[in-house]
Amino acid sequence: MRRQALGAISAAVALTLPWVAVIGATDILPWLATATGFEYRAPALLRSLSTLWTVFVTGLAVLGSAFLLAWAAETAEKDVPQAFAIAVLAVLAVAPEYAVDALYAWNAGVFAGTERGIEAGNLAVANMTGANRILIGIGWAGVALFTIYRRGSSTDPSVEKRDGRLSDVVVLDREIGLEVVFLLIATLWAFLVPLNGGIDIFDMLFLVGLYVCYIAVILRGEVEPDMDHVGVPAYLQRLSKPARIATVFVLFAYSGVMIFTAVEPFAHGLESLGESVGIPSFFMIQWIAPLASEAPELIVVVYLVNKARSTAGFNALISSKLNQWTLLIGTLVVVHSIALGQYGVLAFDFKQSAEIWLTAAQSFFAVSLLLRFEISVGEAVVLLSLFLSQVFLEFVIIRELATLPVSSTDLLLIYSGIYVVLGTALFVSRRRAFGRLVRRTAGTVGDAMSTGGEHPHSADD
Repeated sequence: MRRQALGAISAAVALTLPWVAVIGATDILPWLATATGFEYRAPALLRSLSTLWTVFVTGLAVLGSAFLLAWAAETAEKDVPQAFAIAVLAVLAVAPEYAVDALYAWNAGVFAGTERGIEAGNLAVANMTGANRILIGIGWAGVALFTIYRRGSSTDPSVEKRDGRLSDVVVLDREIGLEVVFLLIATLWAFLVPLNGGIDIFDMLFLVGLYVCYIAVILRGEVEPDMDHVGVPAYLQRLSKPARIATVFVLFAYSGVMIFTAVEPFAHGLESLGESVGIPSFFMIQWIAPLASEAPELIVVVYLVNKARSTAGFNALISSKLNQWTLLIGTLVVVHSIALGQYGVLAFDFKQSAEIWLTAAQSFFAVSLLLRFEISVGEAVVLLSLFLSQVFLEFVIIRELATLPVSSTDLLLIYSGIYVVLGTALFVSRRRAFGRLVRRTAGTVGDAMSTGGEHPHSADD
């Protein structure tokens, strides 16, 4: 285990080293030379780094840093109070996406009233919606298919073989019902966000408040204090306490610096690349940037699933979606207002309103799939196909590769309608399962919030 853990940490750090070399040669060494009176000139290769290589190098840095953050957060659970560990993990789960989103929300405030400020607000929404749709369209669907069709799935208790084509299912942990209900509430609120002209203080209060309520329920309910970690966190937790704490702080600090310094050139580089080939900035920021930040989480989930820990993997994906759909959206207006110097709504155009509606509709459909705490091969294929076809058709429209009878915005609204119709049909056909889920969640919340201890659950449980 020691060799594997150290190898994984070394690989993650190695991903960040090209960017360390760039900032060291172009920023740190020149500053030191000026401070000490020496003459220094950065190598021409680094000073003239192309946009493509800048995106590549900074993207690797964000990728490696995301791994380091995740391992540090899991390792820290051994030494910090559970409330603190959960809060930190919740923030770190969306940290890479939030870094890019926060950058554009900040620029929207700094350049408020200008074309650049309006564009920044649109890009903030584009990155947020892209990250959320990737998590479900590729994450939920892809991991479900991998769980069922991987080698060794026959020994995984979460995989059930059923008669019929595409009927095999992944059975989820019923304890995730709390997250499913809270995600549904956040999803229904998201449909209303564009109606106020942008993300405003009411969105922040509701969505962040919803997540705080969720955390309060988790903390006061029955939560397993000792998680069964694997890989790097398992190895680091075996270190002596002083060494373990020092390692966690070093990983937090190093990865935080990497993300802080890499995210701006990464995002701006993507804009430039998109413009150079005729692709709008928001399309690059919506799909390419989130892939880098979502990749570590998806890789870790695939690792867990491959070790027959499918339940833990899906719980992580669903919890991450809840984090992104509440904290990520709700705090953007805070960053925007700080940059603006006063309270201000993070505004966006109608195209981005349609993006939010489509993201909410996809989330609504995805929740409907989980009402019976299982997802079949057929359902996963539908989820994946809808996601990929929408992205492909939008790309065709943007690049004018073919003539379609609808605009890009119309396409978003059409797919929103498809998701809502499918989701509504499933909610109706699975209304009894939904009723049991609501009653179970209400019992969990009641138990957590009561001062007199636990209450018995309904027989429907």
